Amino acid sequence: MTAFTAGPLLLGVRHHGPGSARAVRAALEAATPEVVLIEGPPEADALIPLAAEKDMRPPVALLAHVVDEPGRSAFWPLAEFSPEWVAIRWALEHGVPARFIDLPATHTLAWGNEEEKGTAEEETGEKEAGVSDRSVDADVRIDPLAVLAETAGYDDPERWWEDVVEHRGGAGIGADPFAPFTALEEAMGALRETYGVGGHDRDLVREAYMRLQMRAAQREFGDEVAVVCGAWHVPALRRKTTVAADRALLKGLPKAKADMTWVPWTHRRLSRVSGYGAGIDSPGWYGHLFAAPDRPVERWMTKVARLLRDEDRMVSSAHVIEAVRLADTLAAMRGRPLPGLTETTDAVRAVMCEGSDVPLGLVHDRLVVGDVLGEVPQSAPAVPLQRDLARAQKRLRLKPEPMERELELDLRGETDAGRSRLLHRLRLLGVAWGEPTASRGSTGTFRETWRLRWEPELSVRVAEAGVWGTTVLSAATGKAEADAVAAHALADVTALAERCLLAELPDALPVVMRVLADRAALDADVGHLAQALPALVRSLRYGDVRGTDTHALTDVAVGLAERIFVGLPPACAAIDAEAAEHMRRHVDAVHGAVGLLGEPGTAAPGGIRERWHSVLRVLAGRDTVPGVIRGRAVRLLLDDGELGQDEAARLMGLVLSPGTEPGDAAAWIEGFVGGGSGGGMLLVHDERLLGLVDAWLTGVPTEAFTDVLPLLRRTFSAYEAGVRRTLGELVRRGPGARGSAEAAASGIPGFAPDLDPGRADAVLPVLSLLLGLGEAYDDDFAGVAR
Repeated sequence: MTAFTAGPLLLGVRHHGPGSARAVRAALEAATPEVVLIEGPPEADALIPLAAEKDMRPPVALLAHVVDEPGRSAFWPLAEFSPEWVAIRWALEHGVPARFIDLPATHTLAWGNEEEKGTAEEETGEKEAGVSDRSVDADVRIDPLAVLAETAGYDDPERWWEDVVEHRGGAGIGADPFAPFTALEEAMGALRETYGVGGHDRDLVREAYMRLQMRAAQREFGDEVAVVCGAWHVPALRRKTTVAADRALLKGLPKAKADMTWVPWTHRRLSRVSGYGAGIDSPGWYGHLFAAPDRPVERWMTKVARLLRDEDRMVSSAHVIEAVRLADTLAAMRGRPLPGLTETTDAVRAVMCEGSDVPLGLVHDRLVVGDVLGEVPQSAPAVPLQRDLARAQKRLRLKPEPMERELELDLRGETDAGRSRLLHRLRLLGVAWGEPTASRGSTGTFRETWRLRWEPELSVRVAEAGVWGTTVLSAATGKAEADAVAAHALADVTALAERCLLAELPDALPVVMRVLADRAALDADVGHLAQALPALVRSLRYGDVRGTDTHALTDVAVGLAERIFVGLPPACAAIDAEAAEHMRRHVDAVHGAVGLLGEPGTAAPGGIRERWHSVLRVLAGRDTVPGVIRGRAVRLLLDDGELGQDEAARLMGLVLSPGTEPGDAAAWIEGFVGGGSGGGMLLVHDERLLGLVDAWLTGVPTEAFTDVLPLLRRTFSAYEAGVRRTLGELVRRGPGARGSAEAAASGIPGFAPDLDPGRADAVLPVLSLLLGLGEAYDDDFAGVAR
């Protein structure tokens, strides 16, 4: 019997199955059809020839998106070991036409939007496209693999599939290349008789369309037609129906104008853990099975050994040999024809990882799943924004990679500055290729650190962003202007101004600044103003390092600061504890912003710091202001040298006097030495303050102690372990253990009334060495040091 005796050759497959892929290739070689029909969107027929280009490297995916709404999209992923990809490559190599015959994307995109709002990408991209996490489409409510595996006595469908298909060279049954497809068709037919289509009508519509496409191909090429589709559909495609009945099922389907292209994909996105659920738990393992011509277990163990050696683990050739033997033994004990992933994993854990799951997790992540990123030729259709992005990536030598990596940038160099601009513009467009992180070893504004990782769905975000412009610059400008107009909160506008400076969007900045000035003039909430000021002042620093004219920003920032100075004291009066804590954070933020705003080169008035210090003095001395804010104001004045140590100790002594409520005193202490402001070290080095706190705490009445304890615990538990230990030692030692008799008598340990020149001079040799001066320090230097 020839392959086409009973009509078209139906090759039912498991999507992303290497065994199915080898079987499809063997069947096509034996049948040599005149045309190959493949489950997939017909709009992609024009893209099939691109699969033969040298720059096309799987895994890749067909991307369909609605023209007017790029966010409504669907993916059809294909790996090197996908049967559909093998069929496409075979057709191109043999000059045979290849066509997609599934329901057009114009219907599936519109259908998914109508029936399941917000999940069109997941449903149409994974389930309707035939890329489910089972051997057939995920629309059905049963798992055919699980049913067949259970019937065969297996509790794991993946293990059953490996045994009957993957480990039998793709043919599975004898030397007949068509036998595995006949067996799968019979099995799926029995399942469909028992379970129907699982209560989902979409399969019926898709299968009706595929039958119509099969008939059209038969009229053109005769019966020598090969069809590669999910095994679940084969019984339905074999069933005899009328053209009228099939067309009736397609009548009235919704439509949406769609575009298609190829996009790169990754092995990680082929796995269930990625969230895209594209079909297999172990794409790296399946890729290895497909690529290994012989001795797959031995080759796999060699890969594992190489990976572990690269991670500085001691793995020898003897380990590889022993792991192979153990995997073979486990397979024999479990009645399997060849070791599968379970056996190889067990062997690797026992032999190469010495029973530890930590290195085994690395093997799973790097090899079993893998981070292979496909490539698409530049000739593939793309939105103009995507092409501009590709040119920028090439010019800046910033290649998209699936592995997460850190990128250190020095903005004083043109290339790194360009990379920074590109990444910031993409973030503004919602294309989160890079995420800023803290720079190591430098706090200068000329350095940036990014954590980069390219995910396939970012191609969708780029397509979505195409509505704002045809280049990255124009799109980011348009998006920033629209976001400024749409923003409601003042802090959102100031944050946007900061991002515009980082992304260097000179055309968008005037629009953002106009909106910012309007919102700032109308907003009377001091909290909102205080929340907005820091981002605005940071923008001045970013503009300075990038050479941007920031005079307009300076004017707005100074205006905000002046309004905060006027409104802050009244806003801090007579508020509850929760509001006081929020306002304390605002005070900290404004203090840091004023410090930057008052730096030379910011074009801010020279007296802005003095006015801010006046506001802090008002906050520190007003009884109606909560203790946490008063304490923080005193601390900030002390740090800036606007308040002497004696005066700070006097204010603390007043607060900790018996006439003050213990709760208010505890809040003052938290404001003064809490909040991660280095208060612990202040107490370590100024034992006068520590003595005051210690004396007050021991005198708190019993009935009030339980009320202030949680607040104090929160304050002191935030200190580093070494600081807490030092404070404990100082308290245990008690007052007067060192220092003058006068200090000891007054209960303030560790401090004399005047400077001790001998103790000061003792540190000079060490200080000179730290400064690189050796022993060449003189009296002038000693005076400065003192």
